[in-house]
Amino acid sequence: MGPVLEKWLGVEREVDDERRVLKICEESRGSCQSRAALEFLAIVESGRTLDGRARLGEINRAINLKIKPMTDLALYGAEDVWSPPLTTLAKGAGDCEDYAIAKFVALQQAGVSSDDLRIVIMRDDIRDEDHAVVAARLDGTWLMLDNRHMAMVEDRQVRNYHPVFLIDRDGVNRYPDAASAGSRGYERAVGQILR
Repeated sequence: MGPVLEKWLGVEREVDDERRVLKICEESRGSCQSRAALEFLAIVESGRTLDGRARLGEINRAINLKIKPMTDLALYGAEDVWSPPLTTLAKGAGDCEDYAIAKFVALQQAGVSSDDLRIVIMRDDIRDEDHAVVAARLDGTWLMLDNRHMAMVEDRQVRNYHPVFLIDRDGVNRYPDAASAGSRGYERAVGQILR
């Protein structure tokens, strides 16, 4: 239990509600009342037409371009609000968790196995702040899909971050060595637990 788990469980319920909206809109686009749902479906479909790294890259790029970076304080007047994809797309803005949640759900909808997806909440040692990304496994290698970059980077190439939490289809897991992982390098810290 804790705030990260509570936030994840809350956003998971909202994602389930949004999936019902997506299903209705997918079945009858002409009567779909949600612009955000139609945008999300277009992103998912563009990813579905591709395979492998191209699929991951297409969804990473599309989400990065659709959402303007903005703090929760500016958007909601509150700190650390986690939003489901359609809410984020409707606002057109969000912070790193919102990007990560949107990518996580879009990749699942596009056919990427849940076994190959994680949201990683990391500590940025340089900026001294937390940051969330999606990790997607492709051919045994974990790629980081980050809203700060269009390029997807292999886990062993990321530096100056250490994992704090991993979120997957089974829930939230605190990285066991989060407090002492420090700047040992992202590969050593995240790579071990992602595998």
